[in-house]
Amino acid sequence: MTTTGHEVDNYPFGAATKLELHPRYAQARRGAGLLRVRMPFGGEAWLATRHEDIKFVLADPRFSRAATVGKDVPRTFPVSSAGSTLLDMDPPEHSRLRRIATKAFTTRRVEQLRPGIQANVDELLDRMVESGQPADLAASLAWPLPITVICNLLGVPYADRGSFRAWTDTALGLAADQYDEILSARQQLSEYIAGLIAQRRVQPTNDLLGALVVARDNEDRLSEEEMVQLGMTLLIAGHETTASQIGNFVYTLLSQPGYWAQLVADPQIVPAAVEELLRWVPLGASGGNGGVRIATEDVELGGQTVRTGEAVAVVVASGNRDDKIFDHPDEIDFFREHNTHVAFGHGAHHCLGAPLARMELQLVIATLVRRIPTLRLAVAAEEVPWRAQRVTRGVLALPVSW
Repeated sequence: MTTTGHEVDNYPFGAATKLELHPRYAQARRGAGLLRVRMPFGGEAWLATRHEDIKFVLADPRFSRAATVGKDVPRTFPVSSAGSTLLDMDPPEHSRLRRIATKAFTTRRVEQLRPGIQANVDELLDRMVESGQPADLAASLAWPLPITVICNLLGVPYADRGSFRAWTDTALGLAADQYDEILSARQQLSEYIAGLIAQRRVQPTNDLLGALVVARDNEDRLSEEEMVQLGMTLLIAGHETTASQIGNFVYTLLSQPGYWAQLVADPQIVPAAVEELLRWVPLGASGGNGGVRIATEDVELGGQTVRTGEAVAVVVASGNRDDKIFDHPDEIDFFREHNTHVAFGHGAHHCLGAPLARMELQLVIATLVRRIPTLRLAVAAEEVPWRAQRVTRGVLALPVSW
């Protein structure tokens, strides 16, 4: 028990297994909704599991991300917030920085990228098919595509992908004994982006990193540290989550009876299918990484008073399974109406790259359905290997045949 009189659960409730969502979340939604939990690092927090509560926390300015910076707040991640990043800011600072990058991710701008991304998908699939089967779809398509797209957008050399992928992989680790390695990987990523920025000061470019340099040097709209951290955030978020979800989505479609056949029979439903998979697939290994916020005053949430200074973590995947919002929430339904999932977040921190991620996911699934309708797993579903102890869930490899 705690001084507040609430029972405290140890969190996470268990290791993230494949794409399974721990049953404790459903129990929580049917009960108190807001749980008191003991995080692996930083102490106790409130855990929001219901769709309504999650949206409230993500949108209400009284729950602050900036208040977590440089403090040992409750969290599942070994390293505390570093600051100077979009994820760690509140408006108006967050709004100022976000506006600088927003132009690259508008729906109109992303639509202009569609032909090039489609060509990337086709080229990668050509290589995969030519190499023969079985093939590793994760290595052949899921990872190369988002890396290519974000490299082109930012102006990061594709040839450096081995280095920044390794740094990203380490930086997103969850194990306590990785603390020094995580800090080192963050530093290496920061120095890498700083080096690319230095090149643009000598030789200006028209890519997004070049635009950041102009915003810094000519317009004084962000600090040097903010510029580097924004570039690093965009590089990590621009490839890691989309690559993971491509693998997760294809695994889901091929491992559960009937879903792939539905898309082959009716490719027009691919956009709706992507939205449903965004809702159903739990990308995060747990809540409490980028989602921890500190109450700046007493706030009523889910029938409970969250006191000033207390931490609240949200579990987006739990909110996306809330039966008060979604009928038969644990089932995949490509014809679901009013799919108000929060896979891309909500409020000021709604995912900046959501339009781009949606396009990439839709193009991959639609192209696979059209070009390789006989696609299937080359091994039993339970034999597909998964990454462990990382912020995001994803396959290590995805063996397929056709």
